[in-house]
Amino acid sequence: MPFVAAAIGAGASLLGGSMQADASRSAAQESARAQLEAARIAAEAAKFRPVGVTTRYGTSNFQFDPSGYLSGAGYTISPELQAYQNRLQALTGGALSQAEMAQQQYAPLQQSATGLFNLGQQYLQQSPEQVAAQYMRQQQDLLAPSRERQMAQLQNQLYQTGRGGLSVGATGMRPSGAAGLGATTPEMEAYYNALAQQDLQLASQAQQAGQQNVAFGTGLLGSGANLLGQYQAGQVSALNPFTTYLGAGSTIESLGQQPLTLGSSLGGQAATAGANVGSDLLRGGLSAALTQQQGNSYSPFGIGLMNIAKTPEFTSGLAKYFKPQTTSGGESSTWI
Repeated sequence: MPFVAAAIGAGASLLGGSMQADASRSAAQESARAQLEAARIAAEAAKFRPVGVTTRYGTSNFQFDPSGYLSGAGYTISPELQAYQNRLQALTGGALSQAEMAQQQYAPLQQSATGLFNLGQQYLQQSPEQVAAQYMRQQQDLLAPSRERQMAQLQNQLYQTGRGGLSVGATGMRPSGAAGLGATTPEMEAYYNALAQQDLQLASQAQQAGQQNVAFGTGLLGSGANLLGQYQAGQVSALNPFTTYLGAGSTIESLGQQPLTLGSSLGGQAATAGANVGSDLLRGGLSAALTQQQGNSYSPFGIGLMNIAKTPEFTSGLAKYFKPQTTSGGESSTWI
């Protein structure tokens, strides 16, 4: 019958397709396993593997978990360096205690600086003119008693010689309109001229005194600033022993860390090289897995069944085989 022939052809094609699908699926699974294995090998090659190093100053220590990954790292310095470090640690503590006392020790400098600042401000509160006027008053007050005695002696001398009322040397009005010189005795004129000359000299000295007052006050402020700077510099200098000892201890620690640094560096170089090797392995493994997948995904028997089921000869043969036959009695029968 035509229906039976078509069913047999379809069944053969379906069986062939199923066999081909099984072959492709098996090839894909095998390729996936091969790719995973290639990735595992690449990852293993790229692992960070630090190298244990021992120097005169210390030894590096690395710990790994059960999977082979780095889980801890450290170093142990040599006993000799450890002894140095312990001695420096004792010096460091003492130096820090000394630095803590520096503020109290240098406190007199700060107090003296404050006193100089206050004193300098007092000197600078007066202008040079005010200082000069004050200087003149003070000097004239000092000279007043001696001048009075000189005047009394001069008057007594003139009286004893009978020239007490003699007055000469008067001048007229000056061109500017100011009054001229009054008449007096030569001795009195010489006396007042001496006083005027002395006052002029005092005025010059008073001006210098005003300038010196300002300079002195400024100098006091500068001296106070210097003392304050010494106060601050002293405290900073007091920290120098502490920082020196601490730096020496840090240097010792760095020497002890050298094995750890060297081991990590060598491990990093090895990991880089391993990563390059792993990359090559991964590419080769993927290529091999794809090639294997392509080769194993083909089922000759399944492809053959599908191709046979598609040929006209196979279909025609099945049709003839299942074509109804006529018997001798006139009845038809079918080959099964």
